[in-house]
Amino acid sequence: MSNLKRMQLEVVRFSSEVDSTNGALFDISNGTRTFLCYTLEDEHRDKKVKGETRIPAGEYSISLRRVGGIHKKYAGRFPTIHKGLLWVRDVPGFEYILIHCGNTDEHTAGCLLLGDTQENNQIKKNGFVGHSTRAYFRVYPYILAALERKEQVTIKYTDFDTAY
Repeated sequence: MSNLKRMQLEVVRFSSEVDSTNGALFDISNGTRTFLCYTLEDEHRDKKVKGETRIPAGEYSISLRRVGGIHKKYAGRFPTIHKGLLWVRDVPGFEYILIHCGNTDEHTAGCLLLGDTQENNQIKKNGFVGHSTRAYFRVYPYILAALERKEQVTIKYTDFDTAY
């Protein structure tokens, strides 16, 4: 049995509408379920449309991405905490899936947005998570600390929003 510590995260998707998917992010490490924040993603599609489709349900690893335009933007926007973007790795058919700030599905191209509030996406066409920066400032360092401790960090996407 390995003594390697592991952080396990889970996105529970509970509402997918025409343009967005509402969910919640939990830390499920050590057999407990700790709520971290709300999430927003693009909608489910049977056939991928680039920049307009959420990633498939499944479990993926997370590492840091330290290149690209959004990395540079976040290094300037969050200089006291930013050490690389949280990168959801090895998603079949997708590249550069990140965990970042944003409020509506217009702010994501398959990525996971974090927020401290959420509106019903049946009413709000593009979905909405609020206080995204506040959620990011709390959740990002929490996940980053596990990565810096050399823990394996995984994220599982679980669909409770559809019958497929």
